[in-house]
This record gives sequence, C-alpha cells and structure tokens, in this order.
Amino acid sequence: MLEANAADTIFNVGLLLDEVATKQPDGIAIAVAGKRDASGKRKYDTITFADLAKDSTVIAAGLAKMGVTPGTRMALMVRPGIDFVSLVFALYKVGAVSILIDPGMGKKNVLSCLDQVKPQGFVAIPIVHAIRKLCGRRYRDSKWNVTAGRRWFWGGPTVDELRQTDVGDFQPFAAEADDQAAIIFTSGSTGPPKGVEFRHEGFRRQVQFIQQRYDIQPGDVDVQGFPLFGLFNSAMGVTSVIPEMDFSRPATVDPRNILEAVDDWNATQSFASPAVWNSVGQFCEREGLWMPSLKRVLSAGAPVPPHVLKRMKKAAPNAEMYTPYGATEALPVASISATEVLEETSAKSSEGGGTCVGTRFNSIDWQVIAITDEAIESVDQVQPLPRGEIGELIVHGPVITRRYATSEEATRRSKIYDGDAVWHRMGDVGYLDEQDRFWFCGRKSHRLQTAEGAMYTIPVEAIFNTHEKIFRSALVGIGELGQQVPVVIVQPWPRMYPDTPEEIDTLLDELREIGNKSQLTQRIEHFLLHPNFPVDVRHNSKIFREKLTLWAEDRLDSVLPR
Repeated sequence: MLEANAADTIFNVGLLLDEVATKQPDGIAIAVAGKRDASGKRKYDTITFADLAKDSTVIAAGLAKMGVTPGTRMALMVRPGIDFVSLVFALYKVGAVSILIDPGMGKKNVLSCLDQVKPQGFVAIPIVHAIRKLCGRRYRDSKWNVTAGRRWFWGGPTVDELRQTDVGDFQPFAAEADDQAAIIFTSGSTGPPKGVEFRHEGFRRQVQFIQQRYDIQPGDVDVQGFPLFGLFNSAMGVTSVIPEMDFSRPATVDPRNILEAVDDWNATQSFASPAVWNSVGQFCEREGLWMPSLKRVLSAGAPVPPHVLKRMKKAAPNAEMYTPYGATEALPVASISATEVLEETSAKSSEGGGTCVGTRFNSIDWQVIAITDEAIESVDQVQPLPRGEIGELIVHGPVITRRYATSEEATRRSKIYDGDAVWHRMGDVGYLDEQDRFWFCGRKSHRLQTAEGAMYTIPVEAIFNTHEKIFRSALVGIGELGQQVPVVIVQPWPRMYPDTPEEIDTLLDELREIGNKSQLTQRIEHFLLHPNFPVDVRHNSKIFREKLTLWAEDRLDSVLPR
C-alpha cells in the first residue's frame, strides 16, 4: 500500500509507478487479451512493473528530446493497452499536460473538445493523425506529434522510435503539488463536455483515497471495464488485466470475455460501469456461473440498480460490491456497499427516498445548500439546509478540482471560493440523513418546476421501476418553468414490451395505479412507452432526459394545454 510519507514526498504522480517498480519489479503490471492459441486458450501480452516504469521513462526522454516541455498540452488518443498506460506515465514524467477525451462521445464532441483546449501535439493512433491532417489549419499549432502504430503521410516519430531514445541525463519533471498534470473532459451527458484541470497533488490523493477505502493491496489483480482506472492500478501495484471488449460501448460487452479474464488471472477485483455488470450478472444467472476469486467489485458512473447488485452478489459470492460516487471534477466523494444497499437503503429508495450513495471519503467535507441556478462567488453566500431537506450538494477536499481549463464561465458557475479553498457544486440534488449519508435525488438541471412545486427525477423513477416489467423510467417536464407538466416515460425489459394496444393500456393502467399510491407521484397523469432510452456511451447508464423531453413533447402535443 502507498505509504503516507512516500506520498508526501512524491509530487510528480508519474513517479508513483517507479516507486511500485522498486518494490515489485517482476510483478505483472498489465496483461492485454490477445488472440487464442490452437487449443482455444486466450493469450495475453504482458509487461512487468519494472519494464513499464523503464519504458515510460525512455518515452519521456524521447518526448523531451523532440521538444516537449513542462506544460505542453498533448492530446492522448490511443486504444487501451500497454502503450496507453506507458504513454500516460511518460507524459507525467516529462511534465506535459495530458488531454484525455472519451472517443465514445462522438466525432462532433471530440472535435469540439480539441477546439477548446488547442493541443500543441498529438500522441495518437494513425487514423487520428489522418483526420488531424485532413482538418488542415484547424490544428496548425500542433507541432509535437507522435504516432502509436504505423506512420503514414505525416511527420514526427512513432512510439517505437521514441523507445530507442538514449535516456542520458534526462530527469523527470520536478512537479510541485499544484502543477497541472492533465485535462480530462466530462462525458457531456448533462451539457457540452468541459475540460477539467487536474493537478499532480489531486491525482496522487485519488490513489491514496481509493487504496485506503477499499483496502486494495499490491499484488491484487483487477479486470478492467474502464481503462482510466488502470492508471490507479499501476500506481498501487495492482495488475491490470484488459479483457477483449469495446470500451467505448460497454453495454455491448460479451460477458464471457469478462469471466474468462477473471478466471485466467485468478482476479481479485474488477471495475466496470453498471451496464457491464448488468450484462455479466444476467449471464451468470442464466448460465449458472460465478467468479469465486473476486473479493471486490466496483461500479461507478451512474446509480447501480438493486437488481444488478443482487445478481452480482450471486455472481461473485466471495466479493463485496462497492459503488463509489463522484464526478470528473470531484472523485471520489463517497461510497456504499451492495450489502448496505440491499439490506438497508433499497427499501427506502423504492418508496421514493432517493438513492443512498453512502458516506464520505476521509478528508472530504460536504454540505447540502439551497438550490439556485445562479453562480455563488463565496461560501458566505450559501444557505445550508437541515438534514433531510433536499438541496444541492457541494463538496470540498484534496481531490476536488479547482477550475475548468476550457471555460471560465463554467468555473464561475461551478466553484465556490472559501478563502484559498474551493468548493465544487456537484450539480446533484439530494439530502443528508442522520448518519451523514447523502441520498441522491437527481441532477439539478433535471428537476421539474411545476405549479405545485419541485419534482426530482430519481425518487419518482424508483417508484415506477418497482413494476416487474419496467427496466428503467425517466421523469421529464413539458412546458414553461414553473408550469411544467410531469410525464413519466418507461422502457420495459426487452422481452416484456407489450405487443398489442390492449397490453399497452394494461401496462399504463398498472403504472397509474402504482403512482396513485404515493404522494410523490399522485399528480402524474401522462405515461409513455419507449423502446430504448438514449443514454451516454461512456457508462451506458446516464439517461439523456433532454432528448426524451423533445420526444415526449412531440407525442403529447395534441393533449397538453398550450
């Protein structure tokens, strides 16, 4: 485990890898699923911690010799694997600012992100460089370009050529705690993607928080369903096993590939989005399979439904499942176990109590304050609310980012200053209970403002999700703010979608009956069925309610008052 005194002396987060390499040089750092041998057994490409640390240092020296200096903005667009991890640590070591953009957000959003941050170089696969060149003068400031793979019709070295660098007297960048390390873009699920500025200190505190909360030990083996988590693994001495899957579309994962990787490596841990565990849990239940070697399962990105938790508890009988809570701008903030959810909080959630995300990580402070859509310049202007009252959540601590690199307006609207400290407005609404646990009630931007008062998405949707045929639901509001009409849209389970008008009417009547039993939902008159909700690509869990609102408006245009 990362020792406190070591963490206090290492500011360049890239050097955490070197610390691990000195303690467990021969341990496997990364194993990437490859092709199968003649017998059908999966083969893996591997690298040890010592070789990974050396490789990243050599690449860093190569970057320095080609002109990359501390603060140079470098867009990293490489597929998950050994090269990706080594390049991230190499960029840390040379002092460059890594720009990380999820390709799953779509070409338009990716180009928009690049336009905002104006990279000075690209470390990317060939197709990215081809697009860069075809964009002409759009990326004319990009001078330091490296190809991960075969170089085509552009200049600059390849990663393999950088690996031939003589390290000589190269020394890693002597980063101070506040030096910028990366710009990571939000998923864009609740607005345009924003570039979040990360500092070296924040990254290494994230490593400490995660390692200590979940008792992650050097020598653990993690099957990855989310590549960025692998960076934490390498800094903690944990083996990262990268299974065969499309990481930009996690819901399409073949569960057999996850189970295979867990079995091949006797994995002790696995991290993935709720969409992955939904698929894996159903597969294990259907096939009567399980993963006995796992001792912890992690899932983040969106609330994990109880049915997923239940299936995964059976699929990994010797593991506890945890759902850390946070955001790109503030991670991690809180966590809760599946046991606590299933034995205590899920019953309240199904009655409209919201989703409990658990207790704070050490060194995190939080408050629930009165909801406002205006900027808050100083903590003196906030209005704290009593426990049990729904408001918006603000958080403070060493892992909280201080600003957006691409938008001063976004910084102004999301950050609250408290002397030299900064509070982040999570954009989430909910309340604190008597045990100081936060109960998530939805995104602030998704709340309805009706003539009878505010309505919040998560409590309402949980009530209708209790119907056995409903996979998920979405509360949207139609009309002007203050006069919005609530509409519930439901997506049935794939094999339970009604086939006839009579079956549709029966299902809608049953939903109305459920709604009439709760004060939260009695006033809802309009229900619609949708075959497949639009959701974010990164986690395949966050519902694009804005798109569903337009869809609902079109279908209810003739029945709603104008």
